[in-house]
Amino acid sequence: MKKALPLLMALAAAPALAHTGESGHLHGFVDGVLHPLTGPDHLAAMLAVGVWSALALKHPLRAPLAFAGSLLAGALLAMATGWQLPAIEAGITVSLAVLGLLVALRLAMPPAAGAATAAVLAFSHGAAHGLELSGAAALAGMVLSTAVLHGTGLALGWQLRQAPVLARALLGASVAALAVARLSGVA
Repeated sequence: MKKALPLLMALAAAPALAHTGESGHLHGFVDGVLHPLTGPDHLAAMLAVGVWSALALKHPLRAPLAFAGSLLAGALLAMATGWQLPAIEAGITVSLAVLGLLVALRLAMPPAAGAATAAVLAFSHGAAHGLELSGAAALAGMVLSTAVLHGTGLALGWQLRQAPVLARALLGASVAALAVARLSGVA
């Protein structure tokens, strides 16, 4: 935990490069894999889903799977139609605030509610990234990277189960702080 928290905070401080607004500029598998790692919003959301699931949910794999499925659905819709979800950036910002609170409060939910919450929070991320992806290889790379980040978050969350409440609260607060940074134009 002592080594993971500074790493997460450093990653959260990276410049926001994930949403350029340029349609279809990511080509190929490697671009898809790297894309979720280039912006703190996607990185923090993916890790937070895993952490929250490990900390609070009875069936910890359901929420990450639902998140990844909804992310994929949003991306496919955006890629196929070019449709930009209204208030897409606001949806991403809200998802960060909610995920941060879920981690900080270690909020437990019934399995279906946890999965549904994750799915709702994921759709705007998928739609935003889907506009930037070009082709199935880039999409596959993004989904794989998302799954790896969820797994990393799960592992971190399992380690945090025995950590002091303050550690979990600070981690959740750092995710929610990204939402505030996005609102203020910093991230």
